[in-house]
Amino acid sequence: MANRFPPSLRPTPHFISLKREVFGRVTQCRIGHCFTGEYYSQFVPSEGIDCPCGEQFQTREHLLRECPQYEDQRHVLEAVSRDISLPEILGTKKGIAALAEFLESSGAFTKTGKPRQPPKLPSVEDEPELEDSDDDDG
Repeated sequence: MANRFPPSLRPTPHFISLKREVFGRVTQCRIGHCFTGEYYSQFVPSEGIDCPCGEQFQTREHLLRECPQYEDQRHVLEAVSRDISLPEILGTKKGIAALAEFLESSGAFTKTGKPRQPPKLPSVEDEPELEDSDDDDG
């Protein structure tokens, strides 16, 4: 359902414009190789398959269409497809753009299910203290 574009020798526009982490989640969501109970049931049986919202079997469709955890961000997907049709969201340029915006703001399809925090930049205070050298050789 997500494979609706012909092969190309050039990178797709969303490949060029998206942050690496969001692009990765878009790709994972499109191919179904993502942090969901549906995936875990087949490939990582040691992980739980339920959704934190209480749904017994977490699927890609559940996260995009129904999960109350992402209700506040779902309007982005509904603007492209009122019923959040997976072929439309996962397989059209407008759908993929909306999916990327939804994923970035919601944190859906991350291990924690929450938006990723930007890495903390190091500061001078984080640098280790250098000890004075008492060498007499020098």
